[in-house]
Parts: sequence; C-alpha cells; structure tokens
Amino acid sequence: MVLNDDQRALQESARRFARERLLPDYQKREKIGVLDRGLLAEMGSLGLIGVDLPERLGGLGADAVTTGIIAEELAYGDFNISAVPVGVSLNAAILIRHAQPDVVEEWVPRMIRGEAVVAICLTEPRGGSDASNLQMKARRDGDHYIINGEKTSITFADRADAYLIFARTGRPEDGAKGVSAFFIPASTPGIQRTHFDDVGSAIIGRGSVFVDDVKVPASHRLGDEGKGFTQVMQGFDYSRALIALQCCGAAQASLDEAWAYAKEREAFGRPIGQFQGVTFPLAEGESHIAAVRQLSFHALALRDAGQPHTSEAAMVKWMGPKTAFDVIHQCLLTFGHYGWSKDLPHQQRMRDVMGLEIGDGTAGIMKLVIARQRIGRAAVQYL
Repeated sequence: MVLNDDQRALQESARRFARERLLPDYQKREKIGVLDRGLLAEMGSLGLIGVDLPERLGGLGADAVTTGIIAEELAYGDFNISAVPVGVSLNAAILIRHAQPDVVEEWVPRMIRGEAVVAICLTEPRGGSDASNLQMKARRDGDHYIINGEKTSITFADRADAYLIFARTGRPEDGAKGVSAFFIPASTPGIQRTHFDDVGSAIIGRGSVFVDDVKVPASHRLGDEGKGFTQVMQGFDYSRALIALQCCGAAQASLDEAWAYAKEREAFGRPIGQFQGVTFPLAEGESHIAAVRQLSFHALALRDAGQPHTSEAAMVKWMGPKTAFDVIHQCLLTFGHYGWSKDLPHQQRMRDVMGLEIGDGTAGIMKLVIARQRIGRAAVQYL
C-alpha cells in the first residue's frame, strides 16, 4: 500500500509515540493494571485519537485507511492502549450520527482529547454472540426511561466515563427490532460496575455493569426507539478491520524483536539466523501478517469508497487475532528458554491478542457473517 504525504506524517508521529512512549513500559502498565490517562491525553494532543472524526469536534477528518494506519502503529507499542482510539472511532461516530447535539458537543471533543472513555454495552450474561436477545429493559416514563438489567464482559467496564447501553424497549419476540440504545454517564445514580481478573489486557478493565432503576432522559436515547441495534451494528464492520490491524501491530513488534535476536544469538558457532529452522517460521509469520494487513486495509479502502465490506471485515476479524497469536507464539519459541520468561513481552502480547478471539465477535460468528453474505439466510439454520 502506498501512503500519501499526510498519511506518512501521521504514521511517523504514531510510530515515534508508540516506540518511545508506549513500548518501554508496556508490560509495566499491564502489571499495575491501571489505564494511564496521562498517556491518553498525550495521544489526544498529538492528534492520534479520532483522526477520522469531524474537524469541528477536534478530529482531523481523515479517512478509514489513515485510522487503520494509526491503530496498527499504536498497537506495536501497546496493544491495550491502542484499544482506546479504536473505541473512540466507533463510539464517537455512533454519537455523531444518533445523539442529540448537546451530547455530541459535550462528549465527543473530550473523547478525541483523550479525556473521556466511553464503553459500548451490548453483551449480557445470557448471551454474547446472540446479541439481539437482550434482557435489559428500558421502560418509558414521561420524558425519561427507567432502565434495569446487567451487562457483562464489557470492555472498559470500570474505566469508562460513560456508556452506550442497549436495552429492550419492545417485546422479546421483536428481537433486534425491539432494542434501543442510550447514552448514560457513569456517574448516573444506579450504575455499579465490577472488574474481572482476566488472562490479559488488565488495563482495559473488562467487567460487568449493573443498571438498577437508572433514570435516563429520553433525549439521551440514540436514534429511533426500537432501532438502536440495527443502527449501531452498522459501525461494527469498521471496528473489526481496525481490531485486525491492532493484532498486526502486536505481531509485528514480536517479529521485529525475533529477527533482531536471530542476528545476535549464536549457537553452534554461528548466528541462529543462519538456520532455516529459525528463519523459515519467522518468514511464514511475516507472510501471514502481511496478508491480514492487506485485507484489513482493503476493507477500510472499500469503506472509504462507500462500498460494502462486511465480508472482508469479518474475514480479518477472525483471522487477525488467531494469526497474531500463532505468530507471536513462534516468536516466543525463537527466544528459547528466555522467551518463556515474563521479562520479555511475547507472552503478554499472546495473552492480549487472544482476548479478541472472543471479544467483538467470535470466529464462528464471523464465519457465519461471511456465509450469510454468500448464500443469505440459508446459512442460518436456527431461523
């Protein structure tokens, strides 16, 4: 892919920040398990958050491909920190399309500056992949809604300053057509949240969000009543491609470190890079990551051109985390017994990317999406 001058400048800015400010303390931040708001503010000041959002709100008005370039570069330094701008690109766009102007003007500039984190709350205890089968209920009460229920496995659950929450306003038999979306600040009375002790991505703060008789102004409903699910789902193709590029960034960091080690480490009187048993697996990893990267940017280019890209986004969403995990695993093995130590970041990257084999759509669901694009609802046997 050939970058234009603006894209190269932003890439260089993101690359420098990732390698100088993010990479050195990647493992330290994860061990502490705290989201560094100072780093988010730095990213915001450099224009690395919300680059695709309107200039009037603080963004750069850049295209989706440029956003993907930055996502990959930031993930090279810290896979988990890179989740923040990816989330902003999804959630702020939802607000801009469907929220009232006062909500947009108050919150979106703060998100772009790295001052506010907004979490999207869809998954519930009874189902993640069956996303439209929601139990959380929103009851209209004059100029407000009263919302009750539980969301779980929420990214940034106990870190967020506000939530995009999906709740059922229609009948259960209405399925996705009876779901509405709401914007709710985390300080709203009746909101409680918990933190899960996860295998990786501790700073992201996955957990549950409990909503107990929360009173939300009707003006904080996003879009039309009963259409929240279908309206918001339109943005997931975008975030899936960005997630795949996050995975590419993490894998590329491990590959670069493994190649450098192969030149320095000697065994049997020569650098181990002279042994094909060492270099061929790394060459395969470079090839696989390059393939995921190119398909991801192809999906984003289709988006920029206003063309359908649902299948391409689903492809890279299931391929990206799995491929990155396998490649990073091989990089760990390249370091031998040293790679098994927590002193090196490969084990951390493996655990971090593995979470996205589940989150934001499993491989099975992504393959179902692809099948539906090819043969329609005949691919969905349970309907």
